[in-house]
Amino acid sequence: MLKVRLKFDLRRDVEADIRRKEAAMCRVKDYSGAVDILILNTERDGGILYSWKLLYTFDKDVCVSSCSLNKEETLLAVSLAQNTDEEEHLKPISNCLTLLIEIHPINNTKVLKAVDCRVKVQFLHPETDRRSVYESHLLLLTEDGYVDQYHVQLTRHEGYKVVLANPERLSKTAERVVDDFCWVLWDVHTQRLYYLTHADKFLMRCVQFYDQRNCETVLELPLELPANAFNTVKFVNLGFDHHHVEKPERVKMDVFTNRLGSMCVCYSRPALDKPELVYSVVLVHKDCSKTFRVTLDQPTRDATQFHPLFIPIGYYVVVYLHGRFLHCINTRQQEMLCHSLFLSGDDADLGLPSKSARFSVLHAEEEASTAMLDLASGTIKGVQFSTSHLLRILRSDLRLHKMDDAQRLAALHCLLLSSENDRNVEPEIIEWLCGNVKSLESFDQIQEFILASLYKISYQKSLSLDKLLPCSSVFDRKEVPACLMEIPGVCCTTQSHIEYVFKGKARSLQGFWSELQWNTERATFFDVDPNPRYKTSHVENYWRKIMTENLSSQMSHVLENTKRVLTLVDTRHLDRKLVPLFQEEDNQQGLFIGLTVEKLREHLDIHLPRLSKKKIDSLVINYVAKQLDLIRHMLESVWLKHKLGPRVLCLAQQASPGEWAVFHFMLRILEATRGLCMPLPPGYHTLLTTMALRCLPRHTFLQYVDHGFLQLTDTFVSRVVTDLDNSAANEKLKFSVLKRLPEANRFYRMWDHPVSSASICRDYVGNLLGRHNRNKGFAFTGRDKVGFRAEFLPLTHLIKVLSNKDEQAVNPFEEQEKVDATFVEETALKQTLILLGFERK
Repeated sequence: MLKVRLKFDLRRDVEADIRRKEAAMCRVKDYSGAVDILILNTERDGGILYSWKLLYTFDKDVCVSSCSLNKEETLLAVSLAQNTDEEEHLKPISNCLTLLIEIHPINNTKVLKAVDCRVKVQFLHPETDRRSVYESHLLLLTEDGYVDQYHVQLTRHEGYKVVLANPERLSKTAERVVDDFCWVLWDVHTQRLYYLTHADKFLMRCVQFYDQRNCETVLELPLELPANAFNTVKFVNLGFDHHHVEKPERVKMDVFTNRLGSMCVCYSRPALDKPELVYSVVLVHKDCSKTFRVTLDQPTRDATQFHPLFIPIGYYVVVYLHGRFLHCINTRQQEMLCHSLFLSGDDADLGLPSKSARFSVLHAEEEASTAMLDLASGTIKGVQFSTSHLLRILRSDLRLHKMDDAQRLAALHCLLLSSENDRNVEPEIIEWLCGNVKSLESFDQIQEFILASLYKISYQKSLSLDKLLPCSSVFDRKEVPACLMEIPGVCCTTQSHIEYVFKGKARSLQGFWSELQWNTERATFFDVDPNPRYKTSHVENYWRKIMTENLSSQMSHVLENTKRVLTLVDTRHLDRKLVPLFQEEDNQQGLFIGLTVEKLREHLDIHLPRLSKKKIDSLVINYVAKQLDLIRHMLESVWLKHKLGPRVLCLAQQASPGEWAVFHFMLRILEATRGLCMPLPPGYHTLLTTMALRCLPRHTFLQYVDHGFLQLTDTFVSRVVTDLDNSAANEKLKFSVLKRLPEANRFYRMWDHPVSSASICRDYVGNLLGRHNRNKGFAFTGRDKVGFRAEFLPLTHLIKVLSNKDEQAVNPFEEQEKVDATFVEETALKQTLILLGFERK
């Protein structure tokens, strides 16, 4: 499910170099002694601090428990822990020394603390472009439960040495940041300190450190934890790790954030009396908390083996319990379980060691993948979603139990949203769509593919778009299938409206905290708003009004949206002409495209005032253009799969098996887009109707037309009239097609046939007599003219009216005003003879 890749290995990348240097110092060919090498810390810039101990080392009873290097690499803070025996324990010697060491010159040290409890040290790494900084800030965290910050002033000495400016006053610069904590976590990438306090209840606070030596408590979040959730704080010897206690805790806890303003607080609490694991994810940005209870195969005896790993990847939080399960929780679409992937058994095995306490997550907000530090082995491993494994879930046998549909739905979304830079993902999914003749009962695969792909172009803009854009068709279903609402063996409860308090109002929240506050406020607002998510039915209702009231002439501003969308589509794919789309004027679909842009823009303008109109406009244009691109991409893929060529546009040939498959797939696309009320690329209906005529029996084809599945576009009708000969079957088809067109059509003029000629004459005479009745100045005269037939006065009057017209037509198959009287007379007599049975057509 997850792909684990080794990024750094102490023994591979460092130990060999240490052995080589030791061999040179000892003047031996190879150094074969033991090297006790350990990772101590990782800094914000990616630097890794480690220590090693050789056999001839004299300070065997002293180990480095923590160290940190300032950004300019001029100071080193070290915490030393002494392993004293019983005799030495009676001496007045502190067990832990915290030293501040000047690097240039080497070994100039200052003792910061000498205490019996262990101390963790951490330099702040501000985001500054200045090359030379003469002030560093150091945090000291103690097992006694308090945190101090030292402001270290530096100066340059003898031109190149950087030394402490006032070492004697260093202790006076210390200020207390935290008075009491029972759990603490330092986020090196965001320069934030999270800690828990416990009086009447557990309260998590966050302290944000800024570049200008100041810090402040920004957030307070109450948490429901067992009273004895944490033992006495006792840091481990290896590194500054928030899995920080030697004695197993009843609760394991992590905090993950994202630069767009999301915060997830994750904690687990194994039940020693039940075969189950309970873990919670507090989604601060969604103003809710979700608690999961997973049934295990056997009771929990060793709590250390039943603490899961919490791994953030993108905006998923992966909960992993070795040998048991893997749960990918979608922190954006948390309403339904079907958008979170749950695997168990062999499918959930990552090949990681069983004990989670040895791992530390090195999470950077800007990265889609996550690095994990294994303290025991001294390795750093990159973790990301496995595209191949997710594709295997999609391609699993559709005949299996319906419960697997939820896994496919979650895997489809995870594939599209976690692999934004992989261009091979969409073609692989389309291949899966083309290979499945039958659609799933619980959800429409094409609809989910379109919506998830469209959501991918907007999910990095603003978290509020999660509630505003349609990301899944499941939300619009009146009754969601049970297989999408539950996971076997997993119970989920949701608590809405969690308690939290934002601090720092006086100085105004900035950056991440401003985004998080905005997202929490919008989450509360959207819970009150009955229709925050964009509904395609809004477009559908307005579209019907336009069609029924014939308002298309008043929609010129909407057509400007269409031009921008189609221009963007053409710019992206100038060389792609494989499928005959975007090659004809489709007024109806063009108006539909522009209307979709208009309504979506209006919706976002109302609900997302913080995003500028320019950004919203660009987002909407790209959104609709991407949707048209997806349809073309699907058609091109199925086109290439069945090796279709230009012959498919010839109406005189029967369809091949490949064309049958393409026609069926096009019908599925049509059904999916109609369900979403989305426009189709210009030319889609022409191509679909052409394929239908080649694939279906004639009577079935006409039934598809009558039921609205097929549209008789201008391009298609012109091909039927001109490309097919006048055989009996084709003549019948042409009659059937023309009969289904509106009365005011021009296609019968393109057909050189007696019936077409009769229709032209009838229309011409009807229009002419209508104008004649309004022309009261016309008088019937000229009975003595040659050709006068007194025996049938109506025909005589008609001929007289036609003869008095000045305009004569050169081609009787052109416009109505260019039909001469002789042609009308001959056609009328010809039709009369045919009707009386004296002559054939």
